[in-house]
Amino acid sequence: MGMQVGSGGGGDPEVMIDINTTPLIDVMLVLIIMLIITIPIQTHAVKLNMPVGTPPPPTVPPEVILVEVDFDGTILWNGDTIADRPTLDAKFVNAAAQAVQPEFHLRPNKIVSYKHVAGVMASAQSHGITKIGLIGAEQFID
Repeated sequence: MGMQVGSGGGGDPEVMIDINTTPLIDVMLVLIIMLIITIPIQTHAVKLNMPVGTPPPPTVPPEVILVEVDFDGTILWNGDTIADRPTLDAKFVNAAAQAVQPEFHLRPNKIVSYKHVAGVMASAQSHGITKIGLIGAEQFID
């Protein structure tokens, strides 16, 4: 029982048909490392200039105006019904012209169409109202 270790004699070695991929892999790894090194580090931070120090406390608390939008689109200004959109616009113009602009608390009804609420907010913004907030979110919690 013998074992054959080599081809034995002086025969020609067989031709190798496969490509040697080791140098190709080495070159690709070097290129990937160079690409990683040359890419700048991306920062996903928002640069803000924050005020320094504490602001002075407000001397007078601002006036609060409650604007309600009822289920059918009726607009109430501190409990008084607003007849039409030009009346609402006139009230917003008067409020924006005050020295200390009042705060507006907008309370929409749970079942009111969004277009009525968006219309009130658009009117407020177009007339220069900057202090407006939505209140009454607890009614939307199920």
